[in-house]
Parts: sequence; C-alpha cells; structure tokens
Amino acid sequence: MNQEANSPMEGEAIFSYIAKIQQGTPWGDFLDAGTGNHSLQWITGLETKSWTAVTCGEQYANSLKKNYQRMIRPEDRLVIGNWTDPTFLHGESYDVVLADYLLGAVDRFSPFFQTQLFNRLKPHVKERLYVVGLNPYPPKAETPGGELILDIQKLRDACILLGEDRCYREYPLEWTLHQLELAGFSIEDTKRFPIRYGMDFIEGQLNVCRGKLPRMKDHRLARELEGAIERLNERAKNLNEVEKGIRFGFDYAIFAKR
Repeated sequence: MNQEANSPMEGEAIFSYIAKIQQGTPWGDFLDAGTGNHSLQWITGLETKSWTAVTCGEQYANSLKKNYQRMIRPEDRLVIGNWTDPTFLHGESYDVVLADYLLGAVDRFSPFFQTQLFNRLKPHVKERLYVVGLNPYPPKAETPGGELILDIQKLRDACILLGEDRCYREYPLEWTLHQLELAGFSIEDTKRFPIRYGMDFIEGQLNVCRGKLPRMKDHRLARELEGAIERLNERAKNLNEVEKGIRFGFDYAIFAKR
C-alpha cells in the first residue's frame, strides 16, 4: 500500500467486497500488480494456485520476503520490476489481477504513466481485474476532522518535496472508470468505502514527514517543520479523543473484466 493507505478496517472491508464478488470462482493464478504488506497478507491467506507480487523497491521486497517467508510456497513469487518496462513479465497472464492503490503510486515511481497503466496491465489479465484507489481529497473540508486531514496531507507533501522525493497522486473514481473503459475493460461493479481515520494512520503520515527532515538542505526550515509536525500531532490526539476516529473521504473498489 502507498503512503495514502488507510486503516486496516477499510482494507478488510474492501478485501471482503472483492472476496464476495469472487465467491464461487477459483482465484487461480493471482497477480498483485503493486504489492504491499496489507495486500500480501490478504493474498497469502487465499486459496490460489499461485501468486506473483510486484514491487519496485529491492529493499522493500527483501523486507516482505523476510516477513512472509513461511507463507511463500514454491510456486509463489515476489518480484522486483516496473510496469514502464515493456519486457517485464512478458507473456505471463493471470486469472485475477489486483491493482491495490497502484494508480496513486504511479506518479512517484513512474511519472506520467497513469494513462498507460491499464493498457499495460491488460495483456496480463485473463479475465478479472480489481482496482482499489483513494478518491482525491476535496480542496476544503466542512468539519474540523476533515480540516486536520487536509493539513496533514499538505504538510506531508511539502516535506516529501523538500526532501527531494516525489509525492503520490490519486485519481477520482470517475477518471479511473473512464481509463479502464478506454483500455478495453468492461466495468462490472463499483463500491465506495467511507474512511474513518485513527491515530495509527495519522502517526504514520507524520512519520513520513519526520523521515524527510534529515534530507532537507535548509536545516532551519527543517526545524520549523519539525515544530509544525508536533503541533499537528497534538491537535490530532485532542480531536481523535473527542470524535473517536475522523471521518473524511472515501476509498473505492472496481471490478472489471476483459
């Protein structure tokens, strides 16, 4: 999952939705086109014939292999590659393909490749494609909790850019549906999942900010941003105690076929 990935509660609801659609149809050979800890944990519990999980980073791949070494069967693979490479997984196709927050991660790892992503995945889809994404946040929020999430997003992205890295970029449900249709997929079903953010998510986002501070060239600015991170953290703790979780935005899941 990417830096936008939400709480396990939302993830479990989305995976339950996918499993319900898949019910009665074997998982067969499964491709996790942009794997992460959460999706891989789910996939290793499915009755698949085999699974292939893709990540761009060698260090992250090694971490996943270490964490899931007991769950990786001889027929399973955790591979390093980028979908911009036309030879990557050439000639391979899978009964089920999962793109779990992959679209939002494209701008960080493969800038400007978003409109080509589903065309690139299509040869690997025998029949079923499941797409999971985060609908972009609106520019303004109507609740204090929503304002907090927007402020965290802005600070996180500022820290990422000042740390000389690239941000993720999410796309709306309607845009994603249109791109799937342009790539020749038929949309079978869609579902929205309202998000309820807890402190685990908030602390994770603020840790992204903290991790970028040592990489900033302007050390004085980094110290100022460190103070802003801690102020947001205190604000989040106080608000979370009152609201018992912050409701804002939604994830979506799409079921598409060749």
